[in-house]
Amino acid sequence: MNPRKLWLDIMFYQGHDRMPVIHWTQWPETTARWHQEGWPEDVDIHTFLKTSPHWAGLGVNLNLFPPFEPKVLEETKDYRIVRGSDGVVQQEWKNKSCIPHYIDFTLKSASDWPAFKKRLQPDKGRIPSDLDKKITAARVSDLPVVFSTASLMGWIRNWMGVVNMSYLMYDSPRVFADMVMTLADLTCWAIDQVLPRMPQPPDMGFGWEDICGKAGPLVSPVIFRKYVAPGYLRIREKLESYGVRLLGIDSDGDVRPLIGEWLRAGVNVQFPIEIGTWQADPYQIRQQFGRELRIIGGFNKLALEKGPEEIDAEIARRLPLMKEGGFILMPDHLITPGTSLSNYRYFLDRMRSLRF
Repeated sequence: MNPRKLWLDIMFYQGHDRMPVIHWTQWPETTARWHQEGWPEDVDIHTFLKTSPHWAGLGVNLNLFPPFEPKVLEETKDYRIVRGSDGVVQQEWKNKSCIPHYIDFTLKSASDWPAFKKRLQPDKGRIPSDLDKKITAARVSDLPVVFSTASLMGWIRNWMGVVNMSYLMYDSPRVFADMVMTLADLTCWAIDQVLPRMPQPPDMGFGWEDICGKAGPLVSPVIFRKYVAPGYLRIREKLESYGVRLLGIDSDGDVRPLIGEWLRAGVNVQFPIEIGTWQADPYQIRQQFGRELRIIGGFNKLALEKGPEEIDAEIARRLPLMKEGGFILMPDHLITPGTSLSNYRYFLDRMRSLRF
């Protein structure tokens, strides 16, 4: 059974006897450690670990088009301050992996939106020149095929910063709603450009959000229901018109207060369900929201640092959900530098040996 068939059987509760063995990615510091511990630098990670990638992705450029001209404003031996292609001024560290320090924004308020909106319009230049080649490669990969959708909240937060976006949602909600719908409409245009050229539809639409932290979402459920849900519903309806029944999002943090809103808006796949300091439990989430909600992730990545006993215990906690279906077990974020190569290979071998 190839990875795509197994993935679909799990997602649609068609019966399965194992989990796919997927490696997503790791921190750069983890990569350096694993090279020291035996991963040859000239060998692909999936070949070395005998794993599958997440999926085969397709899409068009949904970012600002044209982008802003990047510019280095200041540089030292430790960091550089740049104005990026998204118009954000930020400090980036050279010698360590770290979230940038955001300094200034081009999009600050409702009055800045009309000029920004011009960069989020349909344009044939967004379509890859080798799209047909990419479609063929995805089709023959034997992996699930996923179409990339725009972020309806996370990109706005990136462009404006948390404080500016928070004021905008309450002071100018119609402008916030227009931002969301502009991104949704652009996504629907992209779907219409690509899916008619595919011999069969993709298996899922999937976008990035990262709109939650350890204290919960940066957008309240009420604001989401009024101003964000219509955008997701429009994307879901467009996907369904081509026969695509899954729409997923990647959001870190404690997503639990928004899961019900996402689900009612047509988002029926959640990734990665971080365990975090709030101890999110994928099984409890399934019990609350039912089988229409699919989950990818849900394995506490920090257990990988602690060794076989903790790894086995974490797998055991997730077995009922793995057996039920609609759940694909993966670490709940990038593999951390505290994870030895031997521990990670132990985890993968345990996943490989599971039979239900």
